Amino acid sequence: MYDLVIVGGGPSGSAAGRVAGKAGLKTLLIEKEDFPRYKPCGGALSDHAINYLDFDIPGEIIEKEIYGCRICFHDQAIESFKDYRISVLVTRSKLDNFLLENAKETGIEVHLNEKVTSISNGNDHVIVCTNRSVYEARFVIIATGSQDSLKNTVRRKDNKKEYGICIVTEVEEDKEVINEYIRNGVELRFGVAGRGYGWIFPHDNHYSVGIGGVAGCLPDPKSVIRDFLKENGFMDKYDLKGHVIPCGGYKRNIIDRRILLSGDAAGFVDAFTGEGLAYAIRSGQIAAEVISDIVRSGSGENVEQLKEYERKCYLEFGEHLKYSLTFARIMHNFPGSPFKIFTKEKEIIDQFLEVVAFRSNYKQYLKWILFNFRPGWILKGLS
Repeated sequence: MYDLVIVGGGPSGSAAGRVAGKAGLKTLLIEKEDFPRYKPCGGALSDHAINYLDFDIPGEIIEKEIYGCRICFHDQAIESFKDYRISVLVTRSKLDNFLLENAKETGIEVHLNEKVTSISNGNDHVIVCTNRSVYEARFVIIATGSQDSLKNTVRRKDNKKEYGICIVTEVEEDKEVINEYIRNGVELRFGVAGRGYGWIFPHDNHYSVGIGGVAGCLPDPKSVIRDFLKENGFMDKYDLKGHVIPCGGYKRNIIDRRILLSGDAAGFVDAFTGEGLAYAIRSGQIAAEVISDIVRSGSGENVEQLKEYERKCYLEFGEHLKYSLTFARIMHNFPGSPFKIFTKEKEIIDQFLEVVAFRSNYKQYLKWILFNFRPGWILKGLS
């Protein structure tokens, strides 16, 4: 009988595993793939996310340091840079492997290349079936991301307005050319994907180029990414990789008796930017902390105590994600006026970067725009 079984070895599962291991819980982490493995992603790791870790990210994993951005809408463009670092760019296969190794250091048991096929609640434990064996645990954290169906053990499936589709590719280029294109920043292009955007992120020796939008508004994402590549001068044939991400801010069930969801599986993603790593890491940590408190309390296992997980997640970032959805709806429901102002007023971008850096939040940002610019589209969006 394990104290905890964690399903998924990505950032959320690894973060949970490290906390559980350090707390002395008998923990098993099960991952269906071998590591390192390819992960389609732009690779932006915010300093907000890094600050949750109790160890440093080594220099060999960091490919670029990001201090600002270029925002584009049709023929308009504006740049803004901060005097502090906002994020770093990494290759996800290297980052995820590094995070998993740090979880292993705590002594937890890790099984790679093992696929969980079902999870079910027993009377006083959880039964986890895989393609190799059957395990029992007092608690389970599902940290498998948004594509795996195991999350639906706990919550209903998202509909097409509640998740996004992203297509990404890597375009090789010389470092000098990349630095000349944009140095220490990322480029976001709005108006190219349904309720989303296109991105060009400058890595060490390649661009990460991708598009993402709400599934219900993006019927042919491969056609959109091909057009986006051509419009930006990338004319070769590229290997396209797709994935889905949840739109954060929607009310989702994240607890079922002894089973918790964390990270993308729980829907913890910024609905406007698509940022998910910070919330994946922190929700995994909170889940393991709450379970550890229950196991170590010695006062019996009241599964109602797991609701503390939901409460803590909401206090730390739940309201922020709720307002990210409000902001996304406002921007995309009135795409002409908001993005024209967004790409003309440098102060608006400066304040937006404060939100990206988690030095402010969407609620404060919306109030600031409303007070300073009185745009009618915000009033309509909030009504």
